[in-house]
Amino acid sequence: MAEISALMVKDLRDKTGAGMSDCKKALVEADGDMTLAIEILRKKGAASAAKRAERTANEGMIIAKTNNDGKIASVIEINCETDFVARNTEFVDYVNKVSDTFLQNNVNSIEELYKLSYQGESLLDLHNGILAKFSEKIEANRFDRWISDGFISAYNHAGNKLAVLIEINASNLNDEAQALVRDIAMQIAAMNPQFIYREQVDTTTLNKEIEIYKQQAIDQGKKEEIAEKIAQGRLEKFYTESCLVEQSFVKDPSITVLDVVKKISEITGTEVKINRFLRFALG
Repeated sequence: MAEISALMVKDLRDKTGAGMSDCKKALVEADGDMTLAIEILRKKGAASAAKRAERTANEGMIIAKTNNDGKIASVIEINCETDFVARNTEFVDYVNKVSDTFLQNNVNSIEELYKLSYQGESLLDLHNGILAKFSEKIEANRFDRWISDGFISAYNHAGNKLAVLIEINASNLNDEAQALVRDIAMQIAAMNPQFIYREQVDTTTLNKEIEIYKQQAIDQGKKEEIAEKIAQGRLEKFYTESCLVEQSFVKDPSITVLDVVKKISEITGTEVKINRFLRFALG
């Protein structure tokens, strides 16, 4: 039986981030073999994950990224149980490694994602390593990845609890145009629109809104025909609140987001349209 020194325990802790007691036990089990001890700790992390499966993980991080030319983008949410872990530098580093790998690879499930490697190290090993360090449920919750013929911008709100992707049809944007697209991504983060254009609002949603406004007017003593007109009038406000291009621009309320899109069109010499957007908020 190899003698397990305090220096060996410290070295294993530095390599894995696991607790001192767990490191010593792993080294004893591995008879002092550092590589085997690391593997033992990772397996322990994987095994303990099953015990945490029923626990709730509502904290964590969301990261949205694009490649250099804005043609590929990804967003991923990885959850943990406490804000303490979410702010830990090792957890942040782990999430960024998973995010970087996802950006570069087209996978359709978490299982496929964890079969990939980051700079020669298996994502599954990284995952088991982070589980070994923290006694919490840690899991990738949701993700998306886009490929575009146009341009995609990503925005991550401070604290990484909220992230946005937005795609426009134009490409080869200069710095000024890219900054304006990012401003629209910030708009989406702040104002949470449900649609891009009013033409995209489905009939069910419209009828529901009209019914609500109409009933409110009737409850205020209005006759039904008057209530109908009031409801139609209030529908315009619904459009300006729910449709991205009709919202007042948060950085300059004297204009709308559509005005910003027109500005991008002037810069690029192309009729710019917003193709799609995605907004992830933690939980």
